[in-house]
Amino acid sequence: MALMNFLAQRQAVIVDRWFDLVLATYPPETARLFKKESNRFANPVGSTTRDGLKETFAILLQGYDPQKLTPALDKVIRIRAIQDFTPSDALYFALALKSLVREELVEPISTGQVNAEELQQFDLTVEQLLLLAFNIYMQCREQLYELRVSEVRNQSARLLQRANILWTAPEQEDNSKESINTNPT
Repeated sequence: MALMNFLAQRQAVIVDRWFDLVLATYPPETARLFKKESNRFANPVGSTTRDGLKETFAILLQGYDPQKLTPALDKVIRIRAIQDFTPSDALYFALALKSLVREELVEPISTGQVNAEELQQFDLTVEQLLLLAFNIYMQCREQLYELRVSEVRNQSARLLQRANILWTAPEQEDNSKESINTNPT
């Protein structure tokens, strides 16, 4: 319980540092824009990412609840799934929360105000968060590939129609006409 109290007291600082870890995966100029601009319309990626991290952390303070975490995590992961990240780079932010929390709570941990059992439970929660993030990431990637395949199929069909070479299969003729009678009578 002490761990969650310390985390709640330092929530704003932890979320800001967590956001900085996410921004570190982008090119420096992009990261500066995402951090500097807080207007949700001028900076939808940065704003949505920050909001998603804030919501995710607030939910984690209440305990691991996949139904509540999924929409919050989806905000962050949906963006990262369409960008040019490897899966490990896209999802590293979830695992990085462990070390970030330990860095923020060096003093309470060293003085014994936070016990090892609480830290171990928090580590398990972050690992569950990572697994949930991976599932969301894979769903987003599947949707993305389905959209790409559908778009290629539609473009190909339109091109063939324009060229008047789209072939449609005629209805199958009655199989009885084509069947060969093998019964000699």
